[in-house]
Amino acid sequence: MEDDFDIKPWRKKKKINSRAKGNRFENKIAKLLNERFETKEFCRTPGSGAFATTHKLPEYLKIYGDLITPSNFKFIIECKKGYNDEQVSDLLNPKSNISNMIAQASRDSKKSSRKFLLIIGQDRKQPVAITNQLNLPVQGPKLYGVFESVKVEIFKLSDLLQIENTYFMLNDTN
Repeated sequence: MEDDFDIKPWRKKKKINSRAKGNRFENKIAKLLNERFETKEFCRTPGSGAFATTHKLPEYLKIYGDLITPSNFKFIIECKKGYNDEQVSDLLNPKSNISNMIAQASRDSKKSSRKFLLIIGQDRKQPVAITNQLNLPVQGPKLYGVFESVKVEIFKLSDLLQIENTYFMLNDTN
């Protein structure tokens, strides 16, 4: 006599390698920025984005954020992938992952004396950009917020990348 039990519901889900997922997202964003700014200077930070804060390096060698950027780029870039359970209501929760991400980006921004660009990608959704560089001429929907005294603007990354290059470079007064 054969058993006719279906054991599929009891099988464990395949574990997702979040580090690999994050690395792929960082590479994807670096490629997107290289194409947008017609350069090859954007690339992943060696080791991790925390490299500058976990190693004793001379100031000229410190790299903040998840991506190495051109020397005249105004922003440090933090990339976060996943966090699919985060919702709009989490923007109002000071203990949410989004608030923690902004706090981390803000700390690195202060240390580097640059503005931050936090890029968040969720599965099957367009990446969102959060920055402490206010009044960017982004067309399309945007949100304004204050997270633990850090004023930010939030918009779709694709809308941000439509603005002029001068808004991304340090040698401009914008």
